[in-house]
Amino acid sequence: MVKHHLFWPLIFLGALLVFNFIYSPDFFAIKMRDGHLYGSLIDILNFGSPLMIVSIGMTLVIAATKGVDLSVGSVVAISGAIACLMISHGDGSVANVIISVGTSLLIALVLGVWNGFLVANIGMQPIIATLILMVSGRGVSQLITSGQIITISNPHYKFIGAGSLLTLPFSIFIVAIVFLIAYLLTRKTALGLFIESVGCKPTASNLAGVKSKTVMFFVYMFCSLCAAIAGLILSSNVSSADGNNAGLWYELDAILAVVIGGTALTGGRFYLAGTLVGALIIQTLTTTIYMIGVPPEITLVVKAFVVLIVCLIQSESFRKSIAFRWKTRHYPAEREVKQHA
Repeated sequence: MVKHHLFWPLIFLGALLVFNFIYSPDFFAIKMRDGHLYGSLIDILNFGSPLMIVSIGMTLVIAATKGVDLSVGSVVAISGAIACLMISHGDGSVANVIISVGTSLLIALVLGVWNGFLVANIGMQPIIATLILMVSGRGVSQLITSGQIITISNPHYKFIGAGSLLTLPFSIFIVAIVFLIAYLLTRKTALGLFIESVGCKPTASNLAGVKSKTVMFFVYMFCSLCAAIAGLILSSNVSSADGNNAGLWYELDAILAVVIGGTALTGGRFYLAGTLVGALIIQTLTTTIYMIGVPPEITLVVKAFVVLIVCLIQSESFRKSIAFRWKTRHYPAEREVKQHA
């Protein structure tokens, strides 16, 4: 039970929730207003939806390439900027919103192809290849918005990030759909095995007939698509696009969510459910930090420190070293007996 990859993440998530309940007894309170559910737990799911979607895509990239996609934050900004720009110049109809959203997703796929080309065909290190788009993409998003915040007022577009379905935020259903698609593709088809094999031994996978380049193209395209969906949720939730700040540091939060969920940065085996738990931990931690009144300028420091503790506790080798030191300190006689033996 303790060795299960979800054990420690769930323990820490539960500890965070208990702390919030002790600090604010109304934390678990859920109210119904105008046919919609409201409460801290609903807010965590709603505001954490973009991160969960980005983290799902990041999981497949890490599993297949032993690297990371640093460009997801820029793709988030680009997709939101394109959609808001097209809607602001359109007639505001449902067709206009669909075309704008479709264009954003299509451009995101092209950006994913670019990352895949640099990694699979050129042979560039994933962290360097995606760093290029991370830097240039942020500039592209600011060019799209002309360095300004594009504000729109469109109820159809706003529904994506701020709408409700069956009393729950619509963004939660988007997360469920993305997760279900990723799960079915990787666990009910051979694609998941291909991703793990390429992540473990790409050369051996090629010799076995697995097209590693195709797999890498797929994971980068899927990751960019996830980032674009997150960008649409973020921009529609606030009815605006900020090319400078939208999706800022999302790549780091996504990597942390994947690692906390049990997927190793060395590639190979991955855990989609663990990634969702990791993203929930990060969002719950962020909510907790804001709730207890930690100054904004040290929020990132507190988050980094807590995530470090979680990762250390989750590490089996770290736990064994701590247990060994504790035993040798409190049972020195046992250590001497083993040495003489």
